Amino acid sequence: MKDIVEQFPAPRPAYTTISTLLKRMCDKGYIGFERLGRDKQYYPILKKNDYFSKQVNGMIQHFFNDSKSQFASFFTKNADLSVTELEELQELLQQKINQKKK
Repeated sequence: MKDIVEQFPAPRPAYTTISTLLKRMCDKGYIGFERLGRDKQYYPILKKNDYFSKQVNGMIQHFFNDSKSQFASFFTKNADLSVTELEELQELLQQKINQKKK
């Protein structure tokens, strides 16, 4: 935990704050740890892509009435995408459509 706290700029958070955060992350299955004597070595359990997917799906559920099409519509209207980005998105969608049709 000392190594983690030292990564923060001054004023650093209290050890108890970091300890609480780490415990909550362990309880949620985001990280795990191994005991090394009196210390703990933390490591990730949840993959970044899995976490991101869970967060995006939660946002879609809460803000877009669980409608992925409403989310996509909002995103494309408000993200100020370039023509190139829109074409890339179109290509991704076409690939997904072709996969679903097979």
